[in-house]
Formats: sequence, C-alpha cells, structure tokens
Amino acid sequence: MTVQSKITSAAAEAAAVLGRLGVTESLWTGGNRPVRSPVTGEVMAQVHDASVAQVNAAIEAAHGAFLAWRNVPAPRRGELVRLFGEELRAAKADLGALVTLEAGKVTSESLGEVQEMIDICDYAVGLSRQLFGLTLATERPDHRMMETWHPLGVVGIISAFNFPVAVWSWNSALAFVCGDACVWKPSEKTPLTALAVQALFERACAKFGDVPAGLSSVVIGGREVGEALVDHPKVPLVSATGSTAMGRAVGPRLAQRFARALLELGGNNAAIIAPSADLDLALRGVAFAAMGTAGQRCTTLRRLFVHESVYDAFLPRLKAAYGSVKVGDPREAGTLVGPLIDAQGFELMQKALADAKAAGGAVTGGERVEMGEAFYARPALVEMASQADVVKRETFAPILYVMKYRDLADAIALQNDVPQGLSSSIFTNDMREAELFISARGSDCGIANVNIGPSGAEIGGAFGGEKETGGGREAGSDSWKAYMRRATNTLNYGKTLPLAQGVTFDV
Repeated sequence: MTVQSKITSAAAEAAAVLGRLGVTESLWTGGNRPVRSPVTGEVMAQVHDASVAQVNAAIEAAHGAFLAWRNVPAPRRGELVRLFGEELRAAKADLGALVTLEAGKVTSESLGEVQEMIDICDYAVGLSRQLFGLTLATERPDHRMMETWHPLGVVGIISAFNFPVAVWSWNSALAFVCGDACVWKPSEKTPLTALAVQALFERACAKFGDVPAGLSSVVIGGREVGEALVDHPKVPLVSATGSTAMGRAVGPRLAQRFARALLELGGNNAAIIAPSADLDLALRGVAFAAMGTAGQRCTTLRRLFVHESVYDAFLPRLKAAYGSVKVGDPREAGTLVGPLIDAQGFELMQKALADAKAAGGAVTGGERVEMGEAFYARPALVEMASQADVVKRETFAPILYVMKYRDLADAIALQNDVPQGLSSSIFTNDMREAELFISARGSDCGIANVNIGPSGAEIGGAFGGEKETGGGREAGSDSWKAYMRRATNTLNYGKTLPLAQGVTFDV
C-alpha cells in the first residue's frame, strides 16, 4: 500500500466508523475546526466549535439534569453506567479504530483504552451500592454522629489527546453513579472520539428510559471554551488533564471562586535498575514504558537509572530493542510505535535532543521516519553523564535519558529531583531495596511500582501524582469522594441537650 492510498483510506475509514457508531454527520462535517489524523496527516473531519453561549447553555442543562438525577437511587444510577458499559463492549472494535485514527495509537493500545472504559464502568456499577459514610463515636449520651455523602453537581471534564476517551470515563462513570452531571471538553486534537462516546452514551440512555436531558454533553473548542467551563459558577468541580502550564492556568481560576480542582498534569517518570534486577524482565518493562504510545503518555518512562555493575550488560540489549522496534502505520500488524500527534510534537522532540547533545548526551535514534505529511520518529535513547536541565523537563515524545548510579539512595534522590511526581518504578530482587523504594524515604510519586514499569495503571488504584503533577486522583480506591460533598450529621434521640466539650448554656 502506498503512502497516498493510506492517506485516502484514513478519512474514509473514519467516516465509516462514525456512521456505525451513530454520530450524526452534521456534527463532524462543515465545521470551522479541521481534525487531522496523525496517522496520515490528512484532514478527516470538520467539527464545530461551541460558542461561550453554547457552553453556558450546556452547563445550565447539566445543572437541571443534576437536580433530577441526584434524586435517583444510586444503584439505579449504576444501571445506566452498566448499560453504557454494554454499549462499549459492542462497539469496542469501532471505537478502538477511531482512537487509532485520531490519536495515532497502535491497535492493541487503542483497544486497551476502550477496555479501560469498560473496566471503570464495571467498577462504578459495584460502587453504586457502596457510597457509604462512617458512623462516628460521640461523647454525648443519646446521640448518634455520622457522615453522609451527597451528589456534588456539574462536573467539568477537560481531557487530553493521548487518552482521548479513557480519562473521560474515569471521571464520568464515577460522577454518574455519585449523582452528578458531566460537561466534557475534549482535546481540540481529538474531538471525534468524544462525539462517538457521546453517541454511545445516548444509546444507553435510550435503553435506560428516563435519563434527564443534559446529563452528559460535549463542548468542542479551544482555550475560550475551556475557560467558560472553568469559570462557570454552576460547575463545582473541574477535572483537567494536560500540561502543567494548563494546570497553572486552571487551578487559580477555580480557587478564585472556591471550586474544586482535580488536576492530572505533567509526568517525568523514572525507573531504577538495581544490581539484582531480572534484566530480561527489566528490558520488557523499560521498552513498553519508554516507547509505547510513541512516548506520549503522562506515565511514559523518560529517565532510567542503571546501576554501574549491570550498565554494560543492559544498555546494549536496550539499544538493540530500540533499533529493531517497528515504527509505522499503527493500523498495521507488528507496529509498536505509531506517530507523534502533530508537527509541534516532533519539533519539541528535536529541540530536546539538540539540548541533550549540547549538554553532552550521546543520542541514538530520534530521526524522522518519512510517511507523507504525518510525523513519525524513531524512539531516541540518550546516554547522559548527569541529570541536566533538559532531563528535568518533560518532553512529550519517545526520548529516554539513561544514567549510571552507584548508591540506591543517590538514585532515589535523582529520581525525586524533578518538578513532576507522577509515576516511578524499581527493578530489583532485593526485598530491602523494594521496601525502601515504596517507603516514606523512597519515591515521592503518586505511583511507585516494583518490577514493572511506571506506565500502564489499572483502574482499581487511584491514579495521580504529586508536585507539579497536580495532586489529583482519579479512577479507583476512594476517588469517588471527589465527586460528592460530605455532611456530618448529629442526631439527638434523648430528652436532654448536652453540649460538646462540657460547655453549659442554661437559659
């Protein structure tokens, strides 16, 4: 197949998939915003940006839906999410194909992202019967004290291009069972997948039967649309995924009106390979974490610290893996590394590699792989003598900086010596090293793994990080509490009125 035939096929494939998923053609044709496929560089669609007035209308409709939805029993709300999960199961292949066309992920990763949506729906259905509060000990006789959890309101969701559907589902599946409504601003680079997900959700709503209008909506656009969502007084929570710069803009705006911020921002993730590490295991873990999704995950492995005693044994094997990995059309079997999202992504990669060379780094790979107007690049391996400034900044591309270490405490200190604090890992068979790494003196990240890479989290654990990563937590554990408001209740079932702390006030 020639490059030109691939370019022709991308738009046709997208149109066919959108049709099967039930997306109204007028939503993705004739609009002001072109949608390019990173696979081919071709314009696949022309979507319509929402005006500020349309964003406000969507929020008002969502607020009205919330006022009704909060009265629906939580297990019944879970039934809607169950039905949505069934729609996702039926549409998994098509939605996965659209993720590949729009975000450039290889097929297995795209299907894995849709499976992640299915998994969080299953999780949320079970959660709908477990939104429990505590009964608390009280010092007053004939009193009971407890906490209850109530729906919060409209949840604004701002998602990034690299996980165009899964991150929305982490938030929305929990929000819906908690009794909230959602307004979603997808990345302007990946709006088609959002329209497809909304169409599938509407199918589930039709089967459910009595879903209030406006419970879920999509607003497409750039910064102006995001700001309208962030600033609206009827949006008590905004979950925003993206760059640290975006978080710095969003966080203060929400704080100004005392709204909640759930921020999932930058990552500059590291792995440590200790002397006792299983090098076969480490090689597989490093390869996926560093090269998967063309280095465009927030949990991508970007820094690797290898003990000096195994460095010479490990590095040639890693270079061989980098040299043999197939870079190309993510729809083709055997491809492991697809395209960068756009020209800007490629330019930032080349700038980082130039800066690394200027800092004394030895670069292997990183060159462009010519495929029409799209931007493919071979993953780059950069041997560094120290953690220079370029290493400390996140570059959203397949670049792995490799450094030697001698003492584990030094390696942990270097790992932590970056502004970001999302994910981390160590490869070791020494129990003391593993326990130290996950202790308070170890990794300062929100995710700390042993003998797996930093990338590829499951939905059962709360996902998020510290420092410039933003501090937010999504998906499993007790993350549902972010989408609800807590009330402390004290009930007096006696005939006297004892006051706490022994206070008396007799009238």
